[in-house]
Amino acid sequence: MLQKHTLQTPKDGFYDITFQVQRSVAASLVREGLAVVYCPHTTAAITVNENADPSVLHDLALGLERAFPDRSEFRHAEGNSKAHLKASAIGASQTFIIESGKPLLGTWQGIYFCEFDAPRSRTYYVKIVGQ
Repeated sequence: MLQKHTLQTPKDGFYDITFQVQRSVAASLVREGLAVVYCPHTTAAITVNENADPSVLHDLALGLERAFPDRSEFRHAEGNSKAHLKASAIGASQTFIIESGKPLLGTWQGIYFCEFDAPRSRTYYVKIVGQ
């Protein structure tokens, strides 16, 4: 089963998509299997991190900005090379174990769509395989 989701990202940051992924898994009726969350964009990514303390997302954004600053040496004509670097570092997908009809997440984990080149209209996919 493949489900397509859309998301409006008015600014760079981390958008919690945990509920949408959980809903996709529930709709699939798969009890045991895998769920792959995939982002088909080159300036956005998918990650898993803490969803209890919002300062973690702030710190992630700050760390990525320091690790991948804009540089005058970049040649990409669109001027969003740092967004491409961040997306490559985080990655385009995450895979989750489905157990008892739910994605297996740690107590503090949430699933995030990472936007590095806002504002955009984005798409991500949830592919469910299993029994």
